[in-house]
Amino acid sequence: MNSMPRNIQNGIFEYRKVGVQSGVETASPHKLIQMLLDGAIEKVQLARGYMERHEIAKKCETVSWAMAIIDGLRSSLNMADGGAIAENLDALYDYMLRRLLDANLDNDPAALDEVVKLLSDLREGWHGIVKD
Repeated sequence: MNSMPRNIQNGIFEYRKVGVQSGVETASPHKLIQMLLDGAIEKVQLARGYMERHEIAKKCETVSWAMAIIDGLRSSLNMADGGAIAENLDALYDYMLRRLLDANLDNDPAALDEVVKLLSDLREGWHGIVKD
């Protein structure tokens, strides 16, 4: 995409942005959680690539973005009515946030991989709710 003229790149970016925005506006709450989990996974994977290439500023930015998504998921929990499931998810999100912070500070790709695995397992379980 870097070889494309700037105006075409901008147009593609805007098209994608509108597509995501439209998807969010029409998505069910269940689908929104799936989209957030997908986004967090994507950001952690991007951060790993930046870490490998020693692109520190971009790594920090994408780790922060992933942390913001996870924090958003955490803050959406209904702790009053969610019982043990909400409590367990809260603890899991807290753990993932701490692991991302550790990964960022220590340049630890294994910590990023661990968070991707946890998010992927969570997403798979969340996806299974619809099938049942």
